[in-house]
Amino acid sequence: LLLLGHKRVRLGRPVQTSPVILARVEEAADELDDAAGGGPSLSKAYAMEVMQTIKEILKLNPFFKEQMQMILERSEIHEAGKLADFGAALTTADAQELQEVLATLNVTARIEKTLLLLKKELELSRLQSQISKQVEDKISANQRRYMLMEQLKQIKKELGLERDDKDALLQKFADRIKELNVPEEASKVIDEEMAKIGTLESASSEFNVTRNYLDWLTSLPWGIHSEENFELSRAEKILAEEHYGLEDVKERILEFIAVGALVGSTQGKIICFVGPPGVGKTSIGKSIARALGREFYRFSVGGLTDVAEIKGHRRTYVGAMPGKLIQCLKATGAANPVVLIDEIDKLGRGYQGDPASALLEVLDPSQNASFMDHYLDTPVDLSKILFLCTANDSGTIPGPLLDRMEVVRLSGYILDEKMQIANQYLIPAAKKQMGLEEGTMQLPDDAIASLIRWYCREAGVRNLQKHVERICRKVALKVVQASQAAEAQAAEAAEEAGATGSA
Repeated sequence: LLLLGHKRVRLGRPVQTSPVILARVEEAADELDDAAGGGPSLSKAYAMEVMQTIKEILKLNPFFKEQMQMILERSEIHEAGKLADFGAALTTADAQELQEVLATLNVTARIEKTLLLLKKELELSRLQSQISKQVEDKISANQRRYMLMEQLKQIKKELGLERDDKDALLQKFADRIKELNVPEEASKVIDEEMAKIGTLESASSEFNVTRNYLDWLTSLPWGIHSEENFELSRAEKILAEEHYGLEDVKERILEFIAVGALVGSTQGKIICFVGPPGVGKTSIGKSIARALGREFYRFSVGGLTDVAEIKGHRRTYVGAMPGKLIQCLKATGAANPVVLIDEIDKLGRGYQGDPASALLEVLDPSQNASFMDHYLDTPVDLSKILFLCTANDSGTIPGPLLDRMEVVRLSGYILDEKMQIANQYLIPAAKKQMGLEEGTMQLPDDAIASLIRWYCREAGVRNLQKHVERICRKVALKVVQASQAAEAQAAEAAEEAGATGSA
């Protein structure tokens, strides 16, 4: 429904209020006199500018063309007053501004207000056109870049220069296990997961879960074993280099290596070193790994309360990872490392489970050949791993766990042994650590004996090491102070000599 106004009227007094409102009106004629003193020529100039503005708006906004054609079919706009009304009707101004145009009887003033509204509409149309062009350019550029990238990818694929990301990922996994002796069950799982990942979208969350799972499965050293060295003389030399005393412990280790030489492997035994702090339990584990030529991996279970640290997390959890044993195999790159489980007597227990019970499967030679990690969910052979454990008190180790281990006790060191350890190991290491040169410090035997007797009476040598390092730090302070004082005196003497020469 299109309503066209023909005349302006001014509302007079109401005649009737019901059933409909009737009122007396009088015609409000246009005032043709020019308020600015310019006469009809000023109105004509305004009219020409209004027509020019309407033409510019029509170029930018085709919607106005349809609206203008509809109005022109039903009215004439040759007069300046009608042109002013027509121009105001084309704009999207608010009701108050349009009412001001409608209420203005002076033709020149009315067409001036219409021109102002049209100019605003022109600026709005220009801004709208600019925004539309920017959006179209951006979309066009993105589409063009996407099409070019797809064409480039296809060209490279045809030339064999580059594979698809998914194909490259599958090829990487296949290359990893090509030379490995993967068990049949694990190989079947890997094949199924590789077929599955080929059907998944790269942006899906399941794709990332499957990729991480395959990454762990193909990173394990399936069938890779370090070559063992059972030469007793070499093992004895390494143990003597790194430890003084402990003859019964060294003899037990040599017996262990000798049995391995006869049998062909040192698997099947779990040794637990029990002794006070600072007697060298952890360092003996490193020496055994070095003597056998195996990789070494250590992790502490002191205060551990989560079973997932041993047996891994389920893959349904966000950020799930395998347990420490699987991480150990990946880190060492061998299926037969020496694994030292430190502080096994301090295992915790929480609502996540009992880690001591989880270790039963790990440390049982009859079960760990098919260890089942919750994350991998496929059997892994841990029977080739040599497990060593350390503890301060065997009484706090759970009975079933202690039953699977062979306990070797380290009682501690006597005065003579501590003096030899200080002279052969602790003092040279502390000097090197503090940057002291040979000859800068001498610790006589009676001083070391007094230090041990009165300050370091514990079974281990950790406290003795701290006191030796403290002595070396004090010596380092005196050496640096003396050196800097000598440099300062030399500089003062040089200045005095220069001043005397100039005088």
